[in-house]
Amino acid sequence: MRYGDGGGVGRQGRVRREQVRLQAARMFADGMSGAQVAAALEVSTKSAYAWRRAWLRGGEQALASKGAPGPDPVLSPELVAKLVRKLDEGPAAAGWDVDQRWTLARVRTLIGRMFHVTVSIATVAEILHRAGFTPQQPVQRAAERDEAAIEHWRRHQWPAVKGSRAGWARGSASSTSQV
Repeated sequence: MRYGDGGGVGRQGRVRREQVRLQAARMFADGMSGAQVAAALEVSTKSAYAWRRAWLRGGEQALASKGAPGPDPVLSPELVAKLVRKLDEGPAAAGWDVDQRWTLARVRTLIGRMFHVTVSIATVAEILHRAGFTPQQPVQRAAERDEAAIEHWRRHQWPAVKGSRAGWARGSASSTSQV
């Protein structure tokens, strides 16, 4: 197992890495050196020596995982559950009568109304992703869509807009060629 491969890891990756560190602690307790532990666990000697120093200072607890990196989530799991229940009621129940779709901007506004917290659109996307929501496209096409007009445009106007490939494809890309 290679410990140093990969960047950010999920919960399972953190658990796996913690197990490697705890295995290293048991090896240190058995009298193995940092270099021996590094070779046995296929990790860098730098990591093994850092683990040894931490283990000497604080025991196995010093090698335990400290959880996910980064700041704490803006909304607690209880608040996210409350938000999901409100989202399940639909946009009309939250005051959007014109269009029955949830957008990130609308969810952001809803979070502000419900919890008096201002969050970015990126944070809203992260909250929804963690709650199990995925980006969706509308199932049906717009009622105003005119298939005949679209076909007419594609057949008669698009070729004129697109132009001919022969007009721009001739010649050489080389600045030294005269052809």
